Amino acid sequence: MDLLHNLNLDDVLRELAASYPERTAIVDGDIRLTYRELEVRVDRVARALSENVASGGRVLWLGQNSFRLLELLFACARLDAVLVPANWRMSAPELTYVCDDTVPSVVVWQKEALGEKIAEVRAGTSVSALWLRHDDPGGRLGSYEALVSSTAKAIPQRLVDPANPVLAMYTAAFEGRPKAALLSHAGLIAQNVAVALVQGIDHDYVYLNSGPLFHVATFMTTLSTAHMGGTNVFCPRSEPEELLRLIDAERCTGAFLLPPTMDRMIELNKDGKYDIQCLRSIPYKQAWNEMVSVYDTPWTRKPGGYGQTELCGLATATAIGGDSLGKSGRPSPLARIRIVDPDGHEVPSGETGEIVVRGPMAMVGYHADAEATEHRQRDGWHHTGDLGRREEDGSLTFVGPMATLIKTGAENVYPAEVEAVLASHPLVAEVCVIGVPDPTWRQNVRAVVVATGPVEDVAAAGTELVEHCRANLASYKKPKDVVFVESLPRTGSGRIDRDAVDAAHGGGGYPGTHGGIQ
Repeated sequence: MDLLHNLNLDDVLRELAASYPERTAIVDGDIRLTYRELEVRVDRVARALSENVASGGRVLWLGQNSFRLLELLFACARLDAVLVPANWRMSAPELTYVCDDTVPSVVVWQKEALGEKIAEVRAGTSVSALWLRHDDPGGRLGSYEALVSSTAKAIPQRLVDPANPVLAMYTAAFEGRPKAALLSHAGLIAQNVAVALVQGIDHDYVYLNSGPLFHVATFMTTLSTAHMGGTNVFCPRSEPEELLRLIDAERCTGAFLLPPTMDRMIELNKDGKYDIQCLRSIPYKQAWNEMVSVYDTPWTRKPGGYGQTELCGLATATAIGGDSLGKSGRPSPLARIRIVDPDGHEVPSGETGEIVVRGPMAMVGYHADAEATEHRQRDGWHHTGDLGRREEDGSLTFVGPMATLIKTGAENVYPAEVEAVLASHPLVAEVCVIGVPDPTWRQNVRAVVVATGPVEDVAAAGTELVEHCRANLASYKKPKDVVFVESLPRTGSGRIDRDAVDAAHGGGGYPGTHGGIQ
């Protein structure tokens, strides 16, 4: 390994502690840590975990947002291990699958809000791991804080290759099951620099981690803020009044906010109780613009772009390269992009093809799936599975997923995953899951079902199928309603004709009408 020219996330933290020792790195409730204090804690966490976590080992996080996610990432970086932040909104069966798939050496879990679900996971998983409760204020035996407080002996420094994975994020549905994309030190560092460039992040940036940290859309700004010496403020979940209080109290300059949350914040702050002029925001409704600072950065002027988890976040941004015909802007300075046909040949400008990407942000591969990794990384390019178009001015437009994707709020719902759960119910012979436009959440999930026999009470049967999904999937993935039909239309090749199902049952509004992170 070429040590002279290498830089990993552990190096980044050590330099932050040296360059900005007294600058506030972390705010989480009563916990406030400078970069020097964060580095000391990370060292203790790494020492405490070293007896259980070998190089390449997995640390699974089953909890809501917390500063411990960031310190665990840096501790994994020091240990040459991989942090896996699971989607806490998943059902117990889904989380059990993640646990069995990841095979973690250590699981850090949260009792508040997740206790009953975690009990089911622990009872159902086949994995033997060290389980540490992170939200135990007393630091009792078996808790995360108790282990961190223990006098663990010093450990030999592990040589960590920046090309090694350090973060794994579950994404997309492959034959009804998600896969974990393995993201490298080098990829995350490259993304940190690119995000700082387009979002105007510097040492004075104060980022409110109000989006879920199991999503790359939040995590990429968290890491960029830390890398630039800014301050990360954490809250367990997005509660509008608590967000207002934190923005006011901590003078947050950035946050991950969606329009429904912004609308609720407008309502709650009609009396001007909270001063959130510090928040640098994109333009929105007049009442919102009057509460915040509509800030002049490349990102606030032109928010948006294209990316995916497998690319550590953004691959293009509308804030890069000035005006463009393409709705997704231009590539990150650290990415090369082509639009190709099914044979891998580049298509002319104006024609649609698959978006393929090369650069440090591309994932290492999928956890425990060499076949899927080889397919996605064939010919020396990361094949996104998304359709795009290069415009005549060289800019790019994301057209849509090659496989159907439903967008509800900030969440991606993959029909194949919902269809697999519905197909397991004895009432379902065939099913097609579609997205139906919604003015608030962009799309709702609808299941179009062919039953195995006569359905006497359609409403009751639909409720039964929705509850079946609720028990086996995260709640946001369940259908909002179920439509029963005699048969599903087919294409000439015998596949279900999704376009025809959409046309017959109100489907539409899929991602691709404008650029956006997937």
